[in-house]
Amino acid sequence: MPLTEGLQQQLIDIRRHIHRHPELSGEEVQTTADIREWLEAADIRILNFPDLATGVIAEIGTGESLVALRADIDALPVQEETGLPFASEIAGKMHACGHDFHTASLLGAAYLLKEQEHHLQGRVRLIFQPAEEKAKGAQQVIASGALEGVQAIFGLHNKPDLPVGTVGIREGALMAAADGFIVEVTGVGTHAAVPEAGIDPIVVSAHIVTALQSIVSRNVGSQQGAVISVTQLNSGHVWNVIPDLAVLQGTIRTFDEQVREHVLSRFEQVVEGVGTAFGTSATVKWLAGPPPVLNDGQWTGVAKLAAEQSQLQVVEPAVSPASEDFSFYQKEVPGVFIFVGTSGPQEWHHPSFDVDERALSGTATFLANTAHNALAQVEQQSSLSTS
Repeated sequence: MPLTEGLQQQLIDIRRHIHRHPELSGEEVQTTADIREWLEAADIRILNFPDLATGVIAEIGTGESLVALRADIDALPVQEETGLPFASEIAGKMHACGHDFHTASLLGAAYLLKEQEHHLQGRVRLIFQPAEEKAKGAQQVIASGALEGVQAIFGLHNKPDLPVGTVGIREGALMAAADGFIVEVTGVGTHAAVPEAGIDPIVVSAHIVTALQSIVSRNVGSQQGAVISVTQLNSGHVWNVIPDLAVLQGTIRTFDEQVREHVLSRFEQVVEGVGTAFGTSATVKWLAGPPPVLNDGQWTGVAKLAAEQSQLQVVEPAVSPASEDFSFYQKEVPGVFIFVGTSGPQEWHHPSFDVDERALSGTATFLANTAHNALAQVEQQSSLSTS
């Protein structure tokens, strides 16, 4: 299903339009309206899910078999520094993670699938998801009922360090679970000249930070992965007073649900144990993030075949410690998340982030081929189960 030059240019124009007008998570009102307009112009039916304030759910085809393709549509609170002629027109907001590219690619796939609608062996649901950057959009889509009946789901993300013409596809863990933490250490304040009259929460916090480093090195297997990073330590207001409170914040990244559970449990034990040893109260508040992205083996094969059909080179990508709320879908139905090479000059979330637009054509084709193959696989499974 090759794209015509006219459609290739249309996708570039769409991507640049979205790039000029970025909207943050939960604020994607105009982006939603634009997507609806582009879909309606192609006579693609839009489904009504009233609980979704932003985002668009559409569908192509008929029949019982149903697979889904997902793209995220939100931008970031970043001041753009690319100097592009189509740079963001809104100060302090930018598509610095390439969701404009994702949206344009899924629209391209939608146009291709619409042209081939009579060849589809079922329905393809198109999920233009809001609020990925806040890790809330996928859960909103699921709560709305838009995932009901879906038998497999596919999503993708641009990858600046992969060249155009390649896709990174791997079975199993691809991206990490992301959990945030806030640790409060409550001591006893006193004058800095008489520390023995109090209990210093800063000293206790320093011991906690040091002790936490042993979790990864001594409680996680060498063939497993985890990251614990303390990114903030706030305490005190003046130079000559020991405060009564210190607050630590940071993040934990894991790639396996059992490892995740073990690391979080050990984290609490270390914090509470060190706090108790020094006579303080040390408590943990969790900021639960998305689970790890775990790609289903069967559907990974379907995606690899689609890549080959699209003349894209399949590579084995490195596991990323970044997180993605696509993983919430995978808790509900089997799915695959794919990295698409975009030869970018900078990594995600950088003010100079950009994608090579030559990747749009291949990505749109790849998504369309993936949907075709997935529906064929669902139909084959259905036939075997009834024979």
